[in-house]
This record gives sequence, C-alpha cells and structure tokens, in this order.
Amino acid sequence: MKRLRYDEIGYWSEVKLDIIKKYAAAYSKILTSQIQPRLEHVYIDAFAGAGKHISKTTGEFVPGSPAIALSIRPCFREYHFIDLKETKVKALKELAGGRKDVFVHHGDCNRILLEDVLPRVRFENYRRALCILDPYGLHLDWKVIHTMGQMRSVDTFLSFQVGDANRNVLWRNREAVRSRQLERMTTFWGDESWKDVAYSLSAQGDLFGEPDEEKATNEQIAEAFRKRLQEVAGFGHVPKPVAMRNKQKAIIYYLFFASHKPVAQNIVEDIFRQYEGRS
Repeated sequence: MKRLRYDEIGYWSEVKLDIIKKYAAAYSKILTSQIQPRLEHVYIDAFAGAGKHISKTTGEFVPGSPAIALSIRPCFREYHFIDLKETKVKALKELAGGRKDVFVHHGDCNRILLEDVLPRVRFENYRRALCILDPYGLHLDWKVIHTMGQMRSVDTFLSFQVGDANRNVLWRNREAVRSRQLERMTTFWGDESWKDVAYSLSAQGDLFGEPDEEKATNEQIAEAFRKRLQEVAGFGHVPKPVAMRNKQKAIIYYLFFASHKPVAQNIVEDIFRQYEGRS
C-alpha cells in the first residue's frame, strides 16, 4: 500500500472546518431534542480525507471534518465517511476504531452516495442528514446535489471549486478548452446552462466592431449557482456563500450551505457573519 500523505491546509480551510464544527454541534443538538416525531440524524462526509490535516500556519496536525464530527455531542446516529484513496480509507477506519455506528466507504462518492448512503436518510423514514461535499475540484455529479435537494431530508455544505473552473474551463477563449474539461463542468453544473452564465456578448464589441464575449465574474457565477441550488435542486434556503481564498487573496472556492429549514439558514448566516472581513 502507498504511504499516506496528509493534506496541508491553509487559513481558510481551517475556517471552513470551524464553520462545519459550529453548525454540526447546533444541528446535532436540535435534532436530538426533536421528540414528536423522533428523528435520527446522520453525518455524511463524501470527500472525507484521512481524518486530519497539517496546518500550513502552525505545521501541526489539525482534526479534519470526520474527527470533528466524531467529537460532537450529542452524537449522530450514524457516520458515513467516503474516500477514493485506499490510504485515506485505511486512516479513516483507524479513526473509527471499530465503532459500529461508523461506516467507511472506499470508492467514487457519486455512486456510493446515490446507491448506498442517501437511501438510508429518507424523509419518510424520519431520518435526516448533514452532508459535507468538499471536493478538491469539479469532481461532483449534479445528480447527487439534485437528489439531496429533492429528498428534503439533507442539509449540506458544498464547496464550489471556482479556482478549478477558472484554470481549466472558464477561459476567455472558450474554443481552446478541452472537451473533457467542458464535460466536467457540465456534470458538476447539471447541464450546459453554465455557458450562458459564464459568457455574455459585450455591447461595445471588439476593436473591429464585431461582437466580443465577456467572461462573468466569480461573484456572478457563484450567485447563479446559488439560485440553481434553490430553483433547480429544490433546496428551500441557500444563503450567500463564503469566499475561501489563498495567500494571494484570490478566491479558490465558495463554501455553500443548502437546507430546507429556515432555522438552519439563520444559524449558518450567523456563523458566516463571524468570518466576514477576515483576510
């Protein structure tokens, strides 16, 4: 087996973990107190990693989202950790320590979520879930997002990796983009409507008076995706996302939250406000 390499994470990734921890704690407390009807709540981490990371700031290990989830009290009824890499799956099993309420899945999260995990948290079975969708790039299938939105039983934090999109897909000369990259964006977005969002014709035209395309800003693309989560996936409440940045202050990804409960949006907006203005 290959040697495990822990991910090194920067300041904003640590902020993301803080956000998840605060909401997961509130979520578990609220769901546990629900009595009529009594609900069972499940934690799902689709790109779980090894369970801990190395902080670029301190050089020390910091708990990843699976470890954070396992530390939350009251406990979730079940935990589902998914990763594609065998070394990280092994680390997750060690983290679980043989607990019967922890399920570690090895493979493509899109298939595992749709076939194995999401069917366990159906609304009509009085089950609810908090799902973390934190891919490294555009590695998520819209079918997963849409399914969760239609189920009405799942709250989700979702990372939209706009940095990956800008590097590989959203070029000013879109004719030069490889077909495989276009397909990745379409799979993530759900259809080709992202092209209408990302590009528009300039009213001024180019130097010769011909129509010229203008590329949308990151903020415009993020807002279009937020509306898509509501209007197409069917989530009732999707607050404005948090922009996660690198050392150069460039936006790497947007952290979205989506839910069907207004109280969930209120909690997340309050948490998001705690990080406004940070750099």
